[in-house]
Amino acid sequence: MADPPKRRQGLPRAPAPPPPAEAPAAGPVVAPAPEVAPSGEGDRDRAGRRIVLLALAGVGAAVASVLVARWFVDLAFMRDFIADHPGEYAPPADAPVGLPAWLDWAHFFNAFLMVLIVRTGLQFRHEARPPAYWARTGNGDGKISLTLWLHQSLDLLWIALGVSFFVLLFTTGQWMRVVPTSRAVFPNAISVALQYASLHWPSENGWVAYNSLQQLAYFVTVFVAAPLAILTGARLSGVWPKGASALNRAYPIALARRLHFPAMLYFVAFIVVHVTLVFVTAPLRNFDHMFAARGSLDATRYMTDWTGAVLFLAAVLFTVAALVAISRPRLIAPVASRFGKVSSR
Repeated sequence: MADPPKRRQGLPRAPAPPPPAEAPAAGPVVAPAPEVAPSGEGDRDRAGRRIVLLALAGVGAAVASVLVARWFVDLAFMRDFIADHPGEYAPPADAPVGLPAWLDWAHFFNAFLMVLIVRTGLQFRHEARPPAYWARTGNGDGKISLTLWLHQSLDLLWIALGVSFFVLLFTTGQWMRVVPTSRAVFPNAISVALQYASLHWPSENGWVAYNSLQQLAYFVTVFVAAPLAILTGARLSGVWPKGASALNRAYPIALARRLHFPAMLYFVAFIVVHVTLVFVTAPLRNFDHMFAARGSLDATRYMTDWTGAVLFLAAVLFTVAALVAISRPRLIAPVASRFGKVSSR
């Protein structure tokens, strides 16, 4: 019988390889999504950097303007010009001296109403959905935003104040303080502007007369900007007659819209410049003039008196309280309901 076959010697048999993995289906390769900043965060960062750059540019431009103005006013011919035109001219012999109490009250109420009018105007301009609506009683089809009703109501109060101001201005002779009475107002106004720009404040006494730049600014504000704001606001309001009349064709509503907003911007700029100059040029004396109706032929008096400043602070607090109140529709709605119907839609 034959022997059984011998077992072959050598390396152990390798295990069988695992079956190949199933290849993924062919398709586009998708890269991992990049990390995205929260919505709006990048825009806020860019806006913040833009504001900082604009602020730095503004400061740089202001410093450069002061340096250039100081160099310019120090030239020989400009020293002679400022000496000949110090910033004001002699008022008429019958011009009143001093600020009466009614003028101070008118000044306060004008500032008070103007702040509220600007606030409600901007609020209405950017209002996506009105908090409530107002309509005349029995006129449900003519609804307007509660904010617009408040804006127009404040406008009516401001117009009434303006009418009384004009009457008193021209019956008491105070008009000579704000209406130029000599062509000398123009070179003197240029002189004042250069002195302000160089931070060399002109010597003046507003109790006797305004400097020429003030007089021109007040004239434009009282006799140009204010009537323009009233006329354009009236054209945009519901009191203006509707229809295709000759008046409406001559004065289209689109023109009123284009002029009304710039008029408001003028008042904002005027208030900012006016308040700034009040604070940087003898503020305590200025507050006494404007809020306490106190002054003197001696420009150095009332330089350390705090009476007007305290009244100014009270006026600011009162205005801030009113701003807070008008931002709450639940406080405005009861007042508006006395003149019409208030509804939520």
